[in-house]
Amino acid sequence: MQSNQMLKSKRRTAGVGVYRDMLVRYVFPHKRLLAALTGLLLFSIGLQLINPQIIRYFIDTAQGEGSMASLYYAAGFFIVFSLLQQGVSIAAAYYSENLGWTTTNKLRAELAEHCLSLDMSFHKTQTSGSLIERVDGDVNALANFFSSFIIHLFGNLILMIGILALLYRENFWIGFVMTVFVIGSIYVIQRIRQFAIPVWKRWRELNADFYGFIGEHLEGTEDTRANGAAGYVMNRFYEMARRMLPVRVRAFIGFFLMWSTTILVFALGNAAAFIVCFILWKNGQSGLTIGSIYLVFYYTELLAKPIEKIRTQLEDLQKADASLMRVRELLATESLIKDGPGAQLPSGPLSVEFRNLKFAYEEGGKATLEDLQLRLEPGQTLGLLGRTGSGKTTIARLLLRFYDPQEGSIELAGMDIRGCKLHELRRKVAMVTQNIEILEGTVRDNLTLFDEGIADSDIVSVLEELGLGDWYASLPNGLDTNLASGGGSLSAGEAQLLAFARVFLTDPGLVILDEASSRLDPLTEYRIEAAITRLLQEKTCIIIAHRLATVQRADRILILENGRTLESGRRDELASDPQSRFSRMLAVGMEEVLA
Repeated sequence: MQSNQMLKSKRRTAGVGVYRDMLVRYVFPHKRLLAALTGLLLFSIGLQLINPQIIRYFIDTAQGEGSMASLYYAAGFFIVFSLLQQGVSIAAAYYSENLGWTTTNKLRAELAEHCLSLDMSFHKTQTSGSLIERVDGDVNALANFFSSFIIHLFGNLILMIGILALLYRENFWIGFVMTVFVIGSIYVIQRIRQFAIPVWKRWRELNADFYGFIGEHLEGTEDTRANGAAGYVMNRFYEMARRMLPVRVRAFIGFFLMWSTTILVFALGNAAAFIVCFILWKNGQSGLTIGSIYLVFYYTELLAKPIEKIRTQLEDLQKADASLMRVRELLATESLIKDGPGAQLPSGPLSVEFRNLKFAYEEGGKATLEDLQLRLEPGQTLGLLGRTGSGKTTIARLLLRFYDPQEGSIELAGMDIRGCKLHELRRKVAMVTQNIEILEGTVRDNLTLFDEGIADSDIVSVLEELGLGDWYASLPNGLDTNLASGGGSLSAGEAQLLAFARVFLTDPGLVILDEASSRLDPLTEYRIEAAITRLLQEKTCIIIAHRLATVQRADRILILENGRTLESGRRDELASDPQSRFSRMLAVGMEEVLA
């Protein structure tokens, strides 16, 4: 029992620490906004405490047949203070939303940047929908926590203390009864909150899975319908919805318990005020006027407001608990691929060397590449051949450090790539694949990937070299022409050529072509051959071949089988050796040899 209590205490301490860290990092730097909110809040509290005093004065003056001028003044002050209170509330809401928008955007940007920095092993285990739910849905759930939770929580506590102090000033017993009422209310609400926290956490998790599933299958609608899998998708949809229903019901029960308990507590508070005022009035308590009794009821009703606010804020907090934990978990996820100390790769073509390389996608799993040895001199082109699953694409991923090998090393220009900064490495190594990502944006943004340092003249020059001059001339707004997401307005050949243009604009030292021309028809492929030859001058290149014609420009050939080197050497020497595997490919066709 003692150990369980210690564990709960540690969890509470850790939870408080998480909230404190988030506030210090995202909210406290906005000192001006916080100061403005605090000032408005204190002004609003003062107005709320003064208005009932004006009403009491009005009632007692009217009952005592005071002058009409005093009543007019009291009514005027009441109206002015009420209007001021409304104006202060609007201003506070504006600053509060501004603070929430600023802080949540900062957190959302950090989460998106962090996701982009994580290695491929993380992204292989996450759907895009679940990540979107974390980056957007969970952060939205934290908006109230960031925008107003701390200020309004303390503000409502100050309002409660002010009300109780004024009630004690009226009569000790009235203040004492209302103090018991407030403490009991907060205790009961807090107990119910503890019941609801784990339910909301489970609800957020199921929500993320559900929207991740929907996002994934809406993105693949074409394949789903073409393969008759709509029934399967809907069965999964209903299955996930059935799992969500009981959790949602329990979460609603928690919300209903808090709401109904609050109503009951407020009713008991009013009853307590009735009883204590009746007793004091019956006993002839001196100084207790009709205005004073009204004041007690007004303050009792006013006490309901901060208690209700605290209830809703604690309810928002219990929803935020799950989101905050999930956000913290994501931010705490570390990439297995670490930035190097910053070794600088030289400009121009890079030499490539694999030393005793061994790699498996899963720790302790079957090796995808084993005992790989290779050296490629600067400016040379390597033709990489092998069956599907032999490890060709894995080599490209290792060169870009999407993964790191378990044994051995990869060197560019004589330097281990693990010593380079990731952005520096990926600036010097570029890859074109058969799967082209066209973004929703202008032609310029798609080609430069938002690098404003690339001149328009360079973009147009590369397009013309790739044979896209006529296509560019047909664009209604030139480089400012918008392209649809996924490249729906482009042919497969045009999209592939734009991918080539995108790579060559970065002027890398090593270019990897991963079956990059496999989507092109022979005429289009022929059209870009001369352009690629010019653009590959003074660049090292690795061509993962789909057709034999693609590797005719290669200086060296590497044939892989089951992750091991089956054959390696100069292309002309292998082609002239009738015993070589490459020679047999040339003789009978690569597809038959690799079948």
